[in-house]
Order: sequence, then C-alpha cells, then structure tokens
Amino acid sequence: MLILVLVVSFAFRTIGGEGPRNRPGAAPSESICPTGNTTPESPRAHPRDGRVHGGALSYPRLDAPWGPVRSDNRVPFGKDAYVQSVTTQETYAPGQSWQASIMVAELSAGDGFMIPEEASEVVVTCIVGAFYGENRVERNDIVSEAKSLDGHDGWYVESELSFDIKNLNTDGELLMVWIVRTSELTSSLYYASIPNDVRAEREPDARRVMEQLRVEN
Repeated sequence: MLILVLVVSFAFRTIGGEGPRNRPGAAPSESICPTGNTTPESPRAHPRDGRVHGGALSYPRLDAPWGPVRSDNRVPFGKDAYVQSVTTQETYAPGQSWQASIMVAELSAGDGFMIPEEASEVVVTCIVGAFYGENRVERNDIVSEAKSLDGHDGWYVESELSFDIKNLNTDGELLMVWIVRTSELTSSLYYASIPNDVRAEREPDARRVMEQLRVEN
C-alpha cells in the first residue's frame, strides 16, 4: 500500500553503519515504518540537462558545497530516488555523520492509493516517530496545506523538529515534505531536511529548489 511507499526517503539521515531502527513499543502509526533496504535498483535513464530527476519531479542541480547527485538504494518501497547532501557534522557517533539533504523520488502506489494530504501525515509521522533512533523528537508543524504543481494535486508539510541527541551539534532541523500525485498509480516526493546550525546558509537553497521543481511528462 502507499502508506509504506511514502516513508521511503528518510533512512538516509545517517551514513555509514546501520540506519536508525524503529523504536521498541512504537505506536501503530510508527510500526508500519520499514527499516532500510539495501537491495540495489536498476538505475533509470534520465536526461543530462543540468537537473536532478527522481520519479516525475526534477530540480536544477545544486553546486558546491552540495555534493554530487547519488541514488539511494536503502529506501524500501521507493524507486528512482536521487539526493544531494551537505555534511554538517562529520562524526557525531561511530561511523555516522549528519547532513542537510534534498531529494526527489518516485512513490509507487501498489494496491491502493492515499490522497496526498493523508499520505503526507504518514510520511511526517514516520520521520518523527521512527527515524531518529531512541531520541525524543518534538514536532511543530508550520505549514500543512494543499499545494499543486504543474496542474497536479499535492500536499505540502513544513515542520520544525527539535531534539537533543548526544554529541550532535544541532538541536533540531527544518523538515520540508511535498507529495505530488503525478499519475493515477504513483506520486512523487520532494524532501528536504536542513539542520538548525546551517539554516541560514542552506535553507535558501531548499526553498529555491522547491520553487524550481517541475513535473516531467
């Protein structure tokens, strides 16, 4: 079902070692959130047009300090996911670093379809409830509204997350999730996470990218 598909993008918060796992005793809405998947996916052919493509969405490729475009094969149920990141802290735990990230991806509907508003709530709930390990995360939604793109229905959620993670320099981050229904069977996702300690530098990039998103036919 689309519920599972829509949580695909958030296991790449840490790199190196295993990604965060579901918390013991998670609420039912959290328990549906899958752990990472390392099964390789055959890459799709995308035009070399200076844009980053994922699913039916694309944005202009960001220059340094944003890193190279890379696929993300660890995300279960997701397809065609591509991300650019900036490392904001090299090592906060053994083998793990913290990043600002921007990603576009396809989300396959499977046997059912959830409208973007409902799907966005599942996505954000799974991020907050399942992908920060054992750490408590407070969520404050700033925006939750219908937001179409190129004539396609969508829903946009913007949240401020706050947390206290051992040895991590930041105490929270800005989360941006835009789900666009790009066909009867699929949606596409724009995702950005910008840690508080680099918001002044990196938030303008995430907002500019979002304004320059387009649906590719």
